[in-house]
Parts: sequence; C-alpha cells; structure tokens
Amino acid sequence: MAQARVLAAEVYRATAQFPSDERYGLISQMRRAAVSIGSNIAEGCGRSGDRELVRVLHIALGSASELEFQILIASDLGFLTSDATDSLSLAVVRSKMSLSRLIKSLRTSELPTRIPP
Repeated sequence: MAQARVLAAEVYRATAQFPSDERYGLISQMRRAAVSIGSNIAEGCGRSGDRELVRVLHIALGSASELEFQILIASDLGFLTSDATDSLSLAVVRSKMSLSRLIKSLRTSELPTRIPP
C-alpha cells in the first residue's frame, strides 16, 4: 500500500503542472485513478476473506491500467516531460506487478489441499 501512496503523491505533483483548463479533465482522471489504486487495496484489506480481497485487488489493477494510459496521453499532449513520463510509468508498472503477484499468491492459497488417503 505504501507503493500506491507514493505513486498517488507523484501523480498529484506531476498534474499540478498541467494547464488549468485540464482541471476537470485529465488532472481529475489521473488523480482519481491514482488514489483509487491505494483506496481499493485498503478496502480489500478491510474485507473478510481472500476472495473479496482478490476481487478488490483486480479493481486496483484496473485503475493502475487506466493511469498507465492516462500518463501516455498526458505525455503525448506535452503535459509531462519524458523524465516524468518514464518515472510515473515505471511506478505504475511496479505497482501492477506487485498487485499481480499478490493476486496470484492469494489465489494459490485458496486452492483446496488434497488430503492423502
């Protein structure tokens, strides 16, 4: 969750430099997606059972994918420097990898164990 919190803060700092007419456009979308990642992880941790946690982690993964696309759009529009684009993109990829590993781990732990005869 710390990784998601750092990513959200980076997105807020980066989008603060965007044109003000993007306040209700890309700025809002990117910030919402970034905050959604950590918020969904936190919500999932408060749920009972791994199945619910996995479901909400998938939502967080979707938000990370949205943010990844939005970073590319912001870069294409010249709102982000190439360094900022690379930094944010790397942070999102790392978050997605962490989420994927956690989902896989939780799914593996859900498998029924076989009792020997």
